[in-house]
Amino acid sequence: MTDAPTIRRARREEAALLSDLALRAKAHWGYDDAFMEMCREELSVTISDIEGGTVWVAEAGGSVLGFMDLRMADGVAELDACFVEPTAIGSGVGRALWAQAETLARAAGAGEIGLDSDPYAEGFYLAMGAVRTGEAPSGSIPGRVLPRLMKTLG
Repeated sequence: MTDAPTIRRARREEAALLSDLALRAKAHWGYDDAFMEMCREELSVTISDIEGGTVWVAEAGGSVLGFMDLRMADGVAELDACFVEPTAIGSGVGRALWAQAETLARAAGAGEIGLDSDPYAEGFYLAMGAVRTGEAPSGSIPGRVLPRLMKTLG
């Protein structure tokens, strides 16, 4: 990617596009069709999510390259979703989304960002300064656990 992505709020008409992007990004890690079907509902972005103002999109060259959903509760920011188009992985889109998440969290007075990471994405979040604090149950796959990560904001 030659241009740095622009980060903006998602638009309600992008719900299906973002849901499809999340599924492509998750499938990129080699999960089979049955696994992906079990994740479909959890990975779906709804119009209500977008209207809640928590979903942000990264775009460059007129194309949506990724998105994140950052929610606030009790002074803690929770990264509910962060997905990058597979063809844009490693291009800086994820870093741009993470930087936006940190900016938004700080502006809202949060002292940290928490997230339950896909195991394949854990290395990215560790590189962004998050630390593993434990495990959390998957919202889609019974018995599966995910790395629980936190980043303290300075």
